[in-house]
Amino acid sequence: MNDLLNRRFLRWQIKLLLVFNRRAAALERVDALLALDAEDLYALATRAHLLSEQGDKPGAVEALERVVALQPSQAAGWFNLGFLREDLGRIDEAEAAFRQAIALDDKFDRAWYGLALCLIRQRRFDDAVTALKRNTELQPMSPYGWYQLARVHVDRQEPDEAAKIIRHLRRFEPKVAAQLERETGLGKAQN
Repeated sequence: MNDLLNRRFLRWQIKLLLVFNRRAAALERVDALLALDAEDLYALATRAHLLSEQGDKPGAVEALERVVALQPSQAAGWFNLGFLREDLGRIDEAEAAFRQAIALDDKFDRAWYGLALCLIRQRRFDDAVTALKRNTELQPMSPYGWYQLARVHVDRQEPDEAAKIIRHLRRFEPKVAAQLERETGLGKAQN
């Protein structure tokens, strides 16, 4: 019973410290909580978040790898792991994590986007188009997937497809459309 109360108290302290933006002190309490229970998912996820904020991406990846090992059926954990791996340039591992997130939740639009970014970095443009189409299907008003899809069409030497996307974006994200026009050279003359 004493351990349970101590764990609850530490969680309460962590939350309070985070509210007051005392990240270093919160991380100390997280480590104290993990000393009591090395499999505490809240502590592991919080540790990953705090380490990532401090720039310790490898430490954050390690914490998230423990999270997904303990809770492999949670798509969000796999997504976060993929995001950090991609940030570290571990593209094959990031792709695997994003694919696992998608296998667990086919409607996880950000996982489709993350997968697409990995595929783009690997210059696997055909596969990236498939992932970006799914992302834009799930998030039709988000400019990020559309932007990347237009860029991939340019890389695939398909300017007409990119121009269609630019015209589509003009309806709800004119600044992004203008940016794409400048970057690709597919200005309004392509109308």
